[in-house]
Amino acid sequence: MYPFDYTRVSDTEEALAAGRRGGRYIAGGTTLVDLMRETVERPQTVVDISGLPLDEVTATERGGLRIGALVTMTEAAAHPKVRTLFPVVSQALELSASAQLRNMATIGGNIMQRTRCTYFRDVTAACNKRDPGSGCAAREGYNRPHAILGTSEACVATHPSDVAVAFAALEAQVHVLGADGQRQIPFADFLLRPGSTPNREQALRNGELITAVEIPALPRPLASGYLKVRDRQSYEFALTSAAVALHVRGGVIRDAKVAAGGVGTVPWKLPAVEQHLVGERPSASLWAAAAAKAADGARPLRHNRFKTDLLKRTVERQLRIVGGTK
Repeated sequence: MYPFDYTRVSDTEEALAAGRRGGRYIAGGTTLVDLMRETVERPQTVVDISGLPLDEVTATERGGLRIGALVTMTEAAAHPKVRTLFPVVSQALELSASAQLRNMATIGGNIMQRTRCTYFRDVTAACNKRDPGSGCAAREGYNRPHAILGTSEACVATHPSDVAVAFAALEAQVHVLGADGQRQIPFADFLLRPGSTPNREQALRNGELITAVEIPALPRPLASGYLKVRDRQSYEFALTSAAVALHVRGGVIRDAKVAAGGVGTVPWKLPAVEQHLVGERPSASLWAAAAAKAADGARPLRHNRFKTDLLKRTVERQLRIVGGTK
């Protein structure tokens, strides 16, 4: 680990000032500290924001939820309003990491975490995300855990967050605070596909601070859930996952929100699946036909071709779980 300065701030203005000077925000620290140990991240200054008043879950006027950036994963998963209104979020959080990490890690930090690509974390390997222009060792190396959607010649790394998949499905907004005041970023625009600049991962401006993630009000009744497929049952990242939310009224699907994880360079919204569902009556054949569209545009690599079919089966299974019918 390289030497660094540490400062603890007590209000958002102090935090923003430190951020504009190049400081890196830290709260739970579960990802940044790991990367600093591996010398992947080398911040000159670490800014501890854990004391800021951003740790509440509140209902919005229209029936959505606003989750403060410093709410821990454990607190968010257990919150009665989260569990009642959006169980897909609770389930995604509870299937993440370990209990010890969930007790420390925050919502803001979770969506900001960097890829688990082994080449990114190996400072001797070529990685455009870590060292722009150096190449992508994963493309010709061992790429079983890597992405099949949203990839580019420069990068094929997946985004590791489970709850980000749920936020993407629910079309959440990320609230940020910066020198120019507050703004909201649609979750679909917050995490960036690699393109030719994989080192730029989020749509944050210099020194901006995440204050909350807001889930909009969605039609009721709303059934939702998260399914994660992985090599082992606990403390493992997804090979594929599916976040599904369905609004069914009068026996017809009126609205559908579907996203996938473990297969994309960012949490992958599935509009073709959603469009196939809306206006139809739940049935086993409908789930299968909709899920068949889940891997549209996939570009598998040598070791992860299995993800194409696994993604379709994962989406179909979760549609069946959330929507009913055998």
